[in-house]
Amino acid sequence: MKIAFLINNAYGIGGTIRSTGNLSAAFADRHDVEVVSVHRVADEPALPFDPRVRLTSLIDMREDSPGYEGAHELTRQPCTMFPDTGAAKYSSKLPYSALQDERIGGYLRDTDADVVISTRPDLNGYLARDGRPRYLRIGQEHLSLDAHGDLLREHQNRAVAGLDAFVTVSEADAAQYRAALPEVTTRIVCVPNGVRTPAVLPSSLDSRVIVAAGRLIAVKRYDRLVSAFAKVAAEHPGWTLRIYGRGPEKARLREQIERLGLYDRAFLMGPVSPIETEWAKGAIAAVSSDMESFGMTIVEAMHCGVPVVATDCPHGPGEIITDGQDGLLVPLSGDVDAFADGLKRLVADLELRSKMAAGAREKAATYAPSAIAPRYEALIDELSRKRRRTLADGSAALIRRLSRTVLSRPARPAAAPESTPQPTAHARATAEGGLTVLLDTAELPAGPLDFVLRLRRDPAKREVCLPVLPDPDSPDTGARVTLHRAEHSLAEGRWDCYVAPRGTGSGTRTRLTARLVEQAPLLRRPLTVREPDGVSAWIPYTTADGFLALRTWLRPAHAEAEQIEVGERSVSVTVSLHGATGLAAGAGVMVQAVSRTERAYDFSVPASPAGADSIRFTVRYEEVMARRTTEQDLWDLRLSTADGTIPVGRISGDIVERKKTDVVPAVVLDHAQRGRTRIRPFFSATNDLALSARDIEDD
Repeated sequence: MKIAFLINNAYGIGGTIRSTGNLSAAFADRHDVEVVSVHRVADEPALPFDPRVRLTSLIDMREDSPGYEGAHELTRQPCTMFPDTGAAKYSSKLPYSALQDERIGGYLRDTDADVVISTRPDLNGYLARDGRPRYLRIGQEHLSLDAHGDLLREHQNRAVAGLDAFVTVSEADAAQYRAALPEVTTRIVCVPNGVRTPAVLPSSLDSRVIVAAGRLIAVKRYDRLVSAFAKVAAEHPGWTLRIYGRGPEKARLREQIERLGLYDRAFLMGPVSPIETEWAKGAIAAVSSDMESFGMTIVEAMHCGVPVVATDCPHGPGEIITDGQDGLLVPLSGDVDAFADGLKRLVADLELRSKMAAGAREKAATYAPSAIAPRYEALIDELSRKRRRTLADGSAALIRRLSRTVLSRPARPAAAPESTPQPTAHARATAEGGLTVLLDTAELPAGPLDFVLRLRRDPAKREVCLPVLPDPDSPDTGARVTLHRAEHSLAEGRWDCYVAPRGTGSGTRTRLTARLVEQAPLLRRPLTVREPDGVSAWIPYTTADGFLALRTWLRPAHAEAEQIEVGERSVSVTVSLHGATGLAAGAGVMVQAVSRTERAYDFSVPASPAGADSIRFTVRYEEVMARRTTEQDLWDLRLSTADGTIPVGRISGDIVERKKTDVVPAVVLDHAQRGRTRIRPFFSATNDLALSARDIEDD
């Protein structure tokens, strides 16, 4: 049969998009599947859909596209679907108008689908109003009845009556809808979201990292998590917190983190896709919400072998987690203290984490799309049989159409590619700090190939070539190459990854798109120090445009910033020394602040030993203020030695761009000539530590 999904924007990275992608791929094993995105905002989806699934769109919102329709005359007229709420009110970036009315209505009128599944309240409204009885109409609820305001709830509840089925993602929510709509004959049933098993290696559980992910919105209560982590951090100094996502609560959370002095322990990581590589870095996953309709993040973390500490909020966590077996449920009534206690219980007990991680992976398997799709198919079959019984006119054509069993029609074969597909790479950092790259032979150019690593913007055009060999684990379909740290000394910079015909070197190359990049082994790995190369670090990563690259550092010596403490008028930094034997114990160690404006504005401060192979220094902001000259003054920090200078920064671990994640608080002071000045330590594009003094514009 043909199954169509109607979704607002298939080009983002939200939970509805992920679940639609997972379910559509599972359906594609047996059916003809189409995903219809009301809006198209990018050339390619951020989350790739199965190649057997046809992705189409109704309105082109790409501003640089010749088909851009954001200024269409119908956008000046209001939409008629839930006009006082729903998409018309809350979709500020993709506002609904009469254009959406026309396009969605037209699609629902003309589609040849056997089943149409809509994925949000206003689309459920369109499906109920504009859908046709010749196909089954199934609405989905990805939030919950209680999550909607009164007006939107009233609108959607009326729409439910015009559908054949209405599917929630929790049993509790299905029960609430049935209780709220006792006269409605629509089949209201729970089918949880399908969450695919990731291709990443499971967590080692020893990273000492707590991971959370989702939209930074009030209901997720990341403020509760940050406050709970403050209690954990006080007792367990080696642990850190990472929160992935974007949203309106970001500034509020940043302020809270700084106020609690957690800026060197709790990090706002921004949005990351795919997210499974980040779950695999965690020793514990945290869900601190006041409400979760389902909890895809819970199952995603479980798939990666990470036990979850979650509030026992309505509705999802309690239906997914078996408390004490595959995770912990924390009562909402206990708020911060109870959540902190749950975290500390797992933080202190690796054996318990390991036991729960095994249970978590077993539980997650029950949510695999291959297990969820048959539940939808059973619902479709049930609705088809019910409709056959109630057809009064005996329409033979309609009966024949609806009488197909859910397994009777093979999947639509994938269209033959017009050209060689773009090669994609699954990169994995190794335990010794090297790099393994896994390739799909079906995507590769024909013939023997080399893997080419080339230093970006290098006048000498340095490159490394290694033969691409069959993958021992899947020699018929896979290939791999491994770069061992002991065999290669890579200059500092960014190296792009290609495949090329064997032996051609800098000849015709094909750049590799990143499919997955696993960095988890780097989290607790020390920097490599080897004679005569010096200090080095490698981090594989995905570029902003989706390609695989390797960020490298190579220095004779390096000072790694382990701790940064900001005071009212100074900043103190503790660094560990690498490749600089005896420096920590030596007398007269100085730190240079090197001006980017003029050498005359350089200054130095003393440093003192702070333990084995570590030193500590303090920069007083009065030294900075005395040298202010421009709108923004910048100084790079270096250790000064008899042999030269040593950079101060953070190059260990898995973070390619520390300036985005390791944000240090600013201090505002008054300057006699330039007025109010914001002084902030920051990490530069090379992950080195620097100081900024910037004018603050008057309001």
